[in-house]
Amino acid sequence: MSSVDVINAEGAKAGSVDLPGNVFDVAANIPLMHQVVVAQLAAARQGTHKAKTRGEVAGGGKKPYKQKGTGRARQGSIRAPQFTGGGVVHGPVPRDYSQRTPKKMKAAALRSALSDRARDGRVFVVESFLAGEKPSTKAAIATLRKVAQSNKVLVVLDSQDELNWVSLRNEPTVHLIEAGQLNTYDVLVADEVVFTKVALDEFLGGTAKSEEGDK
Repeated sequence: MSSVDVINAEGAKAGSVDLPGNVFDVAANIPLMHQVVVAQLAAARQGTHKAKTRGEVAGGGKKPYKQKGTGRARQGSIRAPQFTGGGVVHGPVPRDYSQRTPKKMKAAALRSALSDRARDGRVFVVESFLAGEKPSTKAAIATLRKVAQSNKVLVVLDSQDELNWVSLRNEPTVHLIEAGQLNTYDVLVADEVVFTKVALDEFLGGTAKSEEGDK
């Protein structure tokens, strides 16, 4: 089990917090993370693509010219695939791209991703991004830059933290997510992960409950 400093809105150390080894210090399982990320991206696809067959395009009811005597190949419809404006052969049809991914696989992949970031010293914890009770993007970004400097930062907030959410939601270098929605893809896409203290407690509490339910 390792620990990281908790930084307050002024940039000063406000204590420390332990990062459990079973979540932030496990071996990185790259094939598992790849499988889970592919499944997550596949589930995000709408699958509404559609191409019309020759029976669905408009027109083509009349034979373009007589069967014999023209010297040309026989044709029955100008909406056959070989004609411009004709139907598409074996084109895409609506389908569901989602893949079945067991909860244990998702949890294990998330632990691998978090462990990879933690081992590189790219997991941070802040007490809060604001000292007051009034939203301020400028103040929140100033606090964030005291711990994370990259242009791809994942900020994890608790489900009730509207103040920090409103303050950071318009910053293009920051991706906000609730602790209960934390996932492998967002962790891997981000260069640094920043938790608020409450969000970390909420995430670890949810992880513990999930492990107890699996027993």
